[in-house]
Amino acid sequence: MRFLLLLLPLLLHYSAAARTPRTSETQALLSLKSSITSDPSSFLSSWTPYTDHCSWPGVACNSRRHVTSVNLSNSNLTGTLPPTLSHLTSLVNLSLSSNQLTGPIPPSLSLLPSLKHLNLSNNGFNSTFPPQLSNLTSLITLDLYNNNMTGPLPVTISRIATLRHLHLGGNYFEGTIPPEYGSFLSLEYLAVSGNELSGVIPPEIGNLSSLRELYVGYYNTFSGGVPPEMGNLTQLLRFDGANCGLSGEIPPEIGRLQNLDTLFLQVNSLSGSLPTELGYLKNLKSMDLSNNMFVGEIPSSFSMLKNLTLLNLFRNKLHGSVPELIGDLPGLEVLQLWENNFTGSVPKNLGTNQMLQIVDLSSNKLTGFLPPYLCSGNRLQTLIVLGNFLLGPVPESLGECESLSRLRMGENYLNGSIPKGLLSLPKLTQVELQDNLLSGEFPVTEWVSVTLGQLSLSYNQLTGVLPASIGNFSGVQKLLLDGNRFSGPIPPQIGRLQQLSKIDFSGNGFSGPIAKEISQCGLLTFVDLSRNQLSGEIPTEITGMRILDYLNLSRNELVGSIPASIASMQSLTSVDFSYNNLSGLVPETGQFSYFNATSFVGNPNLCGPYLGPCKIGIVNSTHQGHVKGSFSASLKLLLVIGLLVCSIAFAIAAIFKARSLKKASDARAWKLTAFQRLDFTCDDVLDCLKEDNIIGKGGAGIVYKGVMPNGDEVAVKRLPAMTRGSSHDHGFNAEIKTLGRIRHRHIVRLLGFCSNHETNLLVYEYMPNGSLGEVLHGKKGGHLDWDTRYKIAVEAAKGLCYLHHDCSPLILHRDVKSNNILLDSGLEAHVADFGLAKFLQDSGTSECMSAIAGSYGYIAPELVSGKKPVGEFGDGVDIVQWVRKMTDGNKEGVLKILDPRLPTVPLHEVMHVFYVALLCVEEQAVERPTMREVVQILTELPKPPQHPNAVTEASSPNAAPKDTKENHQSPPADLLSI
Repeated sequence: MRFLLLLLPLLLHYSAAARTPRTSETQALLSLKSSITSDPSSFLSSWTPYTDHCSWPGVACNSRRHVTSVNLSNSNLTGTLPPTLSHLTSLVNLSLSSNQLTGPIPPSLSLLPSLKHLNLSNNGFNSTFPPQLSNLTSLITLDLYNNNMTGPLPVTISRIATLRHLHLGGNYFEGTIPPEYGSFLSLEYLAVSGNELSGVIPPEIGNLSSLRELYVGYYNTFSGGVPPEMGNLTQLLRFDGANCGLSGEIPPEIGRLQNLDTLFLQVNSLSGSLPTELGYLKNLKSMDLSNNMFVGEIPSSFSMLKNLTLLNLFRNKLHGSVPELIGDLPGLEVLQLWENNFTGSVPKNLGTNQMLQIVDLSSNKLTGFLPPYLCSGNRLQTLIVLGNFLLGPVPESLGECESLSRLRMGENYLNGSIPKGLLSLPKLTQVELQDNLLSGEFPVTEWVSVTLGQLSLSYNQLTGVLPASIGNFSGVQKLLLDGNRFSGPIPPQIGRLQQLSKIDFSGNGFSGPIAKEISQCGLLTFVDLSRNQLSGEIPTEITGMRILDYLNLSRNELVGSIPASIASMQSLTSVDFSYNNLSGLVPETGQFSYFNATSFVGNPNLCGPYLGPCKIGIVNSTHQGHVKGSFSASLKLLLVIGLLVCSIAFAIAAIFKARSLKKASDARAWKLTAFQRLDFTCDDVLDCLKEDNIIGKGGAGIVYKGVMPNGDEVAVKRLPAMTRGSSHDHGFNAEIKTLGRIRHRHIVRLLGFCSNHETNLLVYEYMPNGSLGEVLHGKKGGHLDWDTRYKIAVEAAKGLCYLHHDCSPLILHRDVKSNNILLDSGLEAHVADFGLAKFLQDSGTSECMSAIAGSYGYIAPELVSGKKPVGEFGDGVDIVQWVRKMTDGNKEGVLKILDPRLPTVPLHEVMHVFYVALLCVEEQAVERPTMREVVQILTELPKPPQHPNAVTEASSPNAAPKDTKENHQSPPADLLSI
């Protein structure tokens, strides 16, 4: 006992000494926890004062129980960093990447003498770089990628001799790259891409003798070109200088980079010829020099690039032949040379390496035959050679190419027949063989890939009868056979094509009646059967095609009348029945009130509003015989009495006409209904209706810009004239007043409307930046950065959410499209034209429309791809089909469809928006989210992936992303620019 009493003070002394570091370090970690405002996954829940801090998740200690590592990466934490982290004096690794931390970086981190790895990437840290961090003399890794740092690049960190990995990209640093960055002794990785840097790339960069990866592109705008001193970086593996304003020629010194495997210089203003020295880069695997101004020929030295897998030279001014050496490259997988001035033939050995996946030689001046080996390895996915002068047949071997997805060979001089088996390939999504000299019959195919979305055989010399197996093309959305020599009837099996949205059979020799089964194609918006030999009557079943927009039956041999029921088709905007043998009265109601005489000419027995009064012989088939001889006295008396009666009738008619004109004048009297205090009258609004003031036209009417006497700017929408006596004009006033009461930040405010018995003028607040469609698809589209696009998507969703869930009564828009999302002076989104789809129906009742209504083909959002909803895809018909084909419905494939004007983006945000878009276009309505859920999903960003694989799409010049969320403690995933 006495011995224990003697030992007690000593034990207490050592116990206190052991607790001292634990107490201070525990408090530092708890201070970090308290600065976290949101921890949705409860990652820090076990961080309590009563447990051993060395056992806490994300914390590691050494043998003396001092904290050496704090790793909270990818924990979805929100908050700031406390200065008390400086108490972790043994800390070697601090990794907080891929969270939502904000605020400045604490300068007190500079008091961590043992710190070697500092990774704060993929957060929201702002302010300028703390110069005190330059005191971290043991630092090996400094990763601040993808934050909101501002100011100049820090110069003083060049004093950290131990630094090997420096990533400052994806921020808002400005100014120049400091020449001092050339003094790093051990630096292996340098990334300043995705900032707002300018000036020149300093030649001192060439002093980084250990450098293996260099990223300077995207959003930066450098003057001058690639410095010749770059040739001194003999250890360099990757150089990415894409999309950063580089000009001038590639210096020949680049040939000294014998270890280089990736060279990305696309989307710049580089000029001159391709230097021979590029061929000396024997380890090069990926070379993208696309979207520049290079001239001359492909150097023969490229034959030495035995490891090359990707060669992108598209959108330059290169000429000469595509050298045979290209076909001999053993590892070539991707070859894109489109939009140059290449002549001669395609290399005869192209494809013999059995590695080819993507070939795009379009828009050149190539001649000769296509080589037969393009798919010899059965890996070929995309073959695009359109817009050349190619001769000969389509290679028969393509009919056995099971890997083939996209085939675009239009606008050449190809002849022969369509290869057997081609249309049965399992992965085929698109076939374009239009504008060639192909002959033979349409292939009989018992089995067709359900993925085939577009089949274009227009303007060839194909003959024969269209087989019944045409009904097997169940996934086709565009079927274009116009300008051939097909004959016989249109098979009724055409009605099995349930995905069909466009059919063009014009300019053939089809005969017999129009197959009524065509009306079973419920998604058809475009039907052109003109310039054939079709006979019989127009089938009334056409009326059931609820979203048909364009119908052309001209220049056939059709008889009978135009079915009156067609006038009830509200979706029709263009029809052509001209040059047939139709007879009877042209309908006057519905959409027919907007068509003109050119839609009906060439039918002598048609009559109506545009064609003059009906002939007596047509309305009444009785034919009066010609009276011979002179008039008898009784007949003369009858003529006099008849003239007298006609005079009296004319006088009575004139009286009624005068009365009707007075009523019409009264009907044209305008009434202003205001939904707030207005300082203008209907006369002021009417003064706006001038041709020079038109700012938009659409199915919902014409839009004018107006300036009221008090200087206020308004937008006036003139709705189509109502059919006299239609039911919806009686309820219009009441229902439009419901819309006028709506007040929401993201909904265009309806100020009032002017009306008479014929027309309604809706007066809205004016949006200075016009519609999202105009901005996104016009010249200003490049100015819509990702943050703005994301903001617009959220704001538009909030506006629609209010209409769907919160206003009374609830309103379903039914015509959502980019042209109906308007932008104010601050580019804030406002939903417009809500509720008008219902009012524009002639019935005016409240019954639900079919499952698809409004502007078919548009599916929001277009913000990710920047493309229009229809008409600009090489494959598919609308944006949904195209996206699904390009990405296989996986959000990880979003970079394949990313807008090339968005060279730098936060990948996890893009994937998130794309994921929401995929949810919104699920085929089953029950699987689609409500707008309230859409808003919630968009506003709750997930944590970014740790190691994304960023790959850009093969046939577009997309640049690698700026803000792909990567943890750069290890080297980043490869960026394959295709």
